[in-house]
Amino acid sequence: MKAKILMLVVFLVISGVSKSQEILNQYLVTAAKNNPVLKAKFNEYNATLEKIPQEGTLPDPTLAFGYFILPVETKNGPQQAKFSFSQMFPWFGTLSSREDIYVNAAKSKYEDFEEAKISLFFDVKSAYYELYFIQKSIDITIDNIRILNTFKNLALIKISAGTASGVDEIRVEMELADLENNLALFRDSWFATSVKFNKLLNVSSTSEIVIPNKLWDYELGFSRQAVLDSLQKNNHQLMSLEFLRQSFVSKERQAKKQGNPNIILGADYTMIGDNGITPDGGKDALFIKVGITIPLYRKKYSAMVNESVFQQKVVEDKKVGKINALETLFEKAYSEYADAQRRVVLYGKQSTLADRAISILESEYASNGKNFEEILRMEKNLLKYKLELEKARGDKQVAIAFINYLMG
Repeated sequence: MKAKILMLVVFLVISGVSKSQEILNQYLVTAAKNNPVLKAKFNEYNATLEKIPQEGTLPDPTLAFGYFILPVETKNGPQQAKFSFSQMFPWFGTLSSREDIYVNAAKSKYEDFEEAKISLFFDVKSAYYELYFIQKSIDITIDNIRILNTFKNLALIKISAGTASGVDEIRVEMELADLENNLALFRDSWFATSVKFNKLLNVSSTSEIVIPNKLWDYELGFSRQAVLDSLQKNNHQLMSLEFLRQSFVSKERQAKKQGNPNIILGADYTMIGDNGITPDGGKDALFIKVGITIPLYRKKYSAMVNESVFQQKVVEDKKVGKINALETLFEKAYSEYADAQRRVVLYGKQSTLADRAISILESEYASNGKNFEEILRMEKNLLKYKLELEKARGDKQVAIAFINYLMG
């Protein structure tokens, strides 16, 4: 049943996401099912739930048996044995206040679980977007190597015809060497990041990872004020602190209840032997008793109340500090989101312009064998713009994922 609850929570989180993210959704589901840290948080919540019935029940009753080694003589006969039963009842509302402490503590633990879940989802998304950029970098670099080999063949033709310098071939070889080195670096990065990604999912390090050909271009979809409002209302760290504060409120109430007397109800049953004299001889006796505990030591209960009040103030101060920290993180993430948006537009435009410039330069080189160095320089710029464009796309989605994480 608890596993079904966990999966329902995951489904509710990701069900509103577009179909274009279906592959990523599957990875999120896998992470939610397998990640050991998330499982630990969910079990902490379950363990706290089990405290509620422990605190919400009456204390165990007391049953005692006594045997008179030296019977006490009464007018009805000698007392032979005695049974005693007693049950203590805490003051009205004490048990419910104890329950409330752990109900709110369990809610706080559940918010900790939710925080761990969305934090895990952000880590998975962030690693996935990083893998996308690395894969696109590999593809773009390989494509650039192919283009440079074409330029190399063109240069060799021009050199053979005596219309170009042999330096052109050397320049291409130098550029190719740089690209080959970068390609090796990107492949090493892919391996390291793929291991990190698969470990978040708690699957084999060598499991295949499917990356889209082009990353979706979603927008944030919320105004700055809407994000800030949601952050203060729905952030799981803040909600966890709020439920923790409420548990201390319940603890304060319970401490006040503890200062009231407890009620004790009981009965004694005494077995009496027959004296053979009186008509009531040998008739057993039943004694009903009622009592209360007397809470004389008031300092203890006052200290318990004061402790709970101070703990509430501690949590309130922590909550204010956490709000300030989260809003600072949001402003940074929003700035990164806006910057990524600008870079997507900029490098998309720059790539188009560089492509047009290369076409013009190629035509000129084919006709007169000049400006080969400029072709290589522009090709290097085009490579940079393409890589920066893909990085900007990934950075934009990472910023959106982090803002959604802050919003809870």
